[in-house]
Amino acid sequence: MKRFISIACCVALVACGAEVQPEPETNIVSPVALPLPPGAIIEEPGAITRPASREFLGSLRPDQRTPQERVPHIIERGRIIVGVDQSQNLMSFSDPTSGELRGFEVELAKEIAQDIFGDPNRIEFRFVDSTDRIRALESNQVDIVVQAMTITRKRQDQVAFSTPYFTAQTRILTVTNTDIQSAKDLAGSTVCVTDQSTGLDTTRREAPESRILRVRNWSDCLVALQQNQAAAIISDDAILSGIAAQDPYTKILPQVLGEENYGVAIAKPGHRHPTDGLIRQVNFTIERIQNDNTWWAMYQRWLEPYQTTPGPPPFEYREER
Repeated sequence: MKRFISIACCVALVACGAEVQPEPETNIVSPVALPLPPGAIIEEPGAITRPASREFLGSLRPDQRTPQERVPHIIERGRIIVGVDQSQNLMSFSDPTSGELRGFEVELAKEIAQDIFGDPNRIEFRFVDSTDRIRALESNQVDIVVQAMTITRKRQDQVAFSTPYFTAQTRILTVTNTDIQSAKDLAGSTVCVTDQSTGLDTTRREAPESRILRVRNWSDCLVALQQNQAAAIISDDAILSGIAAQDPYTKILPQVLGEENYGVAIAKPGHRHPTDGLIRQVNFTIERIQNDNTWWAMYQRWLEPYQTTPGPPPFEYREER
């Protein structure tokens, strides 16, 4: 009898314990959303914009004067000050090993210095954000900007351009293991572009159902792609080539969305900026590197492994009286 009561008490205690002791809590940790790049803006689908006109009014033709006659203030200073980007791989970037600036546009800037001073190293590079390059010219912080700057009608109201030195095609870059094959597959996805770029207008036009991540520079777009914050990047193939060279798990799609001509930007000639001679001097170099095949050597060194080109663009000059 005592044994029966003891067993009954044990059963009761177990039962009571099951009722009293709570089940252990399971902590479910939600994925942490990574922060967007500094200064990034998300634009929802449906923004209305007018496409940027690519009409070029023409540049100033090189003349027969010497550099001492064209740009005496730069000669007197002893160096030319050039605004560049340090994050556009293959075009203008800081070599992580040496810290040296390298790329197609860096070499173009050095060719300009060579023709002015007879020395490609008489040059001071200043890093200029793509959203700040026009102000840098207006405020005389730099003499010229060499930064994959597309010639548009609107920008010609703000700055002067050299004759084009490069023609690029606007395309899409995405990761290799994706179903995205063209712009129509971007609906419902997020596309990354740099703010105030012609790629922004192209994305609004070609991918109207996509969210747009607008960032300060193209390296931010690569990070956003790698962190799954964007499904694709839309830009010129010269810029996309540099991104593809940094990440083997990306690819450039064959679809062409447009064509862009890059020009060296210079402050508009006037009483505040006597830049007529500088424009002609820069165009002298652009003509020279085409005529002596330096342009092709630069292209083969930096961009040929990642894209094709019809060659250097034709010279475009305005009629002068």
